[in-house]
Amino acid sequence: MATAQEIRNEETYHRFHDAINSGDLEVIVKTVEELMAPDARFHTAEGPVPAVPAQRRVWEVLLRAFPDLRVALDDLIAAGDKVVVRQTVTGTNSGEYRGAPPTGRPVSYHEIFIVRFADGRITDLWGIVDVLTQLRQLGHVEA
Repeated sequence: MATAQEIRNEETYHRFHDAINSGDLEVIVKTVEELMAPDARFHTAEGPVPAVPAQRRVWEVLLRAFPDLRVALDDLIAAGDKVVVRQTVTGTNSGEYRGAPPTGRPVSYHEIFIVRFADGRITDLWGIVDVLTQLRQLGHVEA
């Protein structure tokens, strides 16, 4: 049986997920600022960076490139202070992305995130995004 903390963390992640699927950058940023601790970290290959500004930048870039972007939640597992999600991202490239003009091509790729919580707020994000599949579907790298 899930603990109260695990249920609260799941609910918090669902709020974050719902904001993302709004497609509205203002809603996403407001929700990120509300749900993430001010000192939250987004762990990247180069090391941790402040999560709030990083998330703002990620969603600015993605929504410009894929205005119809949707993130389907395939799995969500809550354990202790963490939530693990497996998601499928879909969208149509109708805006500039990674310095390239829009291709008009659809994409569908997967990602997995581990999200840590403290005091009801997100404190850490670790993620693996299948960017190679995304870039292949856009025609930016050979299959």
